[in-house]
Amino acid sequence: MPRTGLPWWLAPRGYAGLAAIAVMLAVAPGAHAFVPVAVAAAAALVVAAIVDAASGPRASDLSVERRLPVHLALRMPVRMTYDIENRSPRAVRIGIVEAAARTLRDDGATVIARVPARSRASVERAVLPVARGRDELGALYVWFEGPVGLLRRRTAFPGREPIRVYPDLSAVERYGSLRVRNRSIEAGLRRMRVRGEGTAFESLREYSSGDAFRSVDWKATARRGKLMVAQREVERSQNVLVMLDCGRLMTPRIDGQRKLDYAVGAALSLASIAALASDRVGVVAFAREILVARAPRSTVASARELVDALCDVEPRAEESDYAHAFAYVRSHLHRRSLVVLFTDVVDAIAQSVVASELASLARRHVVVCVLMNDAAVQRALDAVPESVDDAYRAQAALDLQHERRVAVARLERSGVGVVDVPATALSVAAIDAYLRVKQRGLL
Repeated sequence: MPRTGLPWWLAPRGYAGLAAIAVMLAVAPGAHAFVPVAVAAAAALVVAAIVDAASGPRASDLSVERRLPVHLALRMPVRMTYDIENRSPRAVRIGIVEAAARTLRDDGATVIARVPARSRASVERAVLPVARGRDELGALYVWFEGPVGLLRRRTAFPGREPIRVYPDLSAVERYGSLRVRNRSIEAGLRRMRVRGEGTAFESLREYSSGDAFRSVDWKATARRGKLMVAQREVERSQNVLVMLDCGRLMTPRIDGQRKLDYAVGAALSLASIAALASDRVGVVAFAREILVARAPRSTVASARELVDALCDVEPRAEESDYAHAFAYVRSHLHRRSLVVLFTDVVDAIAQSVVASELASLARRHVVVCVLMNDAAVQRALDAVPESVDDAYRAQAALDLQHERRVAVARLERSGVGVVDVPATALSVAAIDAYLRVKQRGLL
């Protein structure tokens, strides 16, 4: 790996020596005996520095390589490893500093290691992915000390490395322990017969006490001369279309993370569960224009394509064109489907447009609107105002809450299912909504 060598600099031990000499010279006017001591100490320090520089390791004797985890997910802490090789005949104390990256955050501290002569060592740094998408790690800035420890030499290792931070899909792994195992099975994650429920015909059997009257198959009963019951199971291979609002309403941050980041993670978590149920999953991400469009498909490769397609989608500081997005969906989605819209209707004008478009779509499809509420609004309502500013803040939060309730009520009256939960619970709530639709056979 090529390196750029920089000159020697004083190490903390060297600065301490200079400070001691400076103190002796400062008191020399009142105590002349310190003058020769200071001169001797300065001469010794110069000689020691020359020896340190002459006997210290060369930049070519060192190599540093960075190792990253295979998968980086948003807000999931990971460890970055540095493999250090010291080919010099002396032990080396070395420090490593990372160049700043847009998608990763660390504590900014220097990682320090002591590597024995002609050996290798590894050190780690904790990092936190804070933004989705593609990025590139820059140079590694390294310093190392000579054997005396008076001088440091700085070297830059230009180790550029592309990285990609994916959305957090941990909700999919956690879902099995969230009191919903049986509901997941009913949703089609396993092929299980559900007596009297579902939409897909499975088989016929004789009527028995306790069977629902609506499950009687009258044609089979007439043919066989006895009551026959149709057994059904939850239908598989249905259409699920995820719509992602990427306009300005999704740019604000909640607990340091953008609303769109929460929405993308929830959308892909829902898509993963739907894919396990063999449903066909598609996506339309939009702002003023259509940003990503994938038709519903049920292959394993299509699920990976959705992750790749949405991983790099960023919110835009522009008004979303809901009419255009819904017109696109109506023209391309001909089969009855589950349409899940991730947005945040905090604007009065946006509320009206979204409500009318969803109501129109709900006449043919099953529609669910997923919203994320800001915990800061609830905290402002729960706090007891202690000043005029607190009172104004509480009134603003009350107004926002009222507008939100009006929007939710309007959507529900038009036949649209609504999920309105804190951002941190968005993934699990979206999966719950999907499973309820499947369990009730609404498609």
